[in-house]
Amino acid sequence: MSEKSYPEIVKHLSGVMMDLNKGIPGPWKGFVQLADQAKAPSALDAKMKELIAVAISISMRCDGCIGFHVRGAVKNGATRQEMMDTIAVAVMMNGGPGTVYGAYALEAYDQFANKS
Repeated sequence: MSEKSYPEIVKHLSGVMMDLNKGIPGPWKGFVQLADQAKAPSALDAKMKELIAVAISISMRCDGCIGFHVRGAVKNGATRQEMMDTIAVAVMMNGGPGTVYGAYALEAYDQFANKS
């Protein structure tokens, strides 16, 4: 099986999502506002919130979510070991499927971290 390119997944989805935004501007604006507020630093910093989103992305088995939130974690300074710890928690909560999507999240981390 060929390696997934998470930067390409994010690039592709960003284009598709722009089209979706044009079709449903109100709901889209509401979602963006929700995401911005949820990810804003508070008791937890932005990096921790992105790592939580990565764990949920693994649980939901969402390739696009993994791409966007791993990229966000990298941009907010997440280390490879922090990603590994996040994946470990997701595996603990998800069993076998967590190992598969955890491996995808690690692959995404390496792709985004190496582009920096």
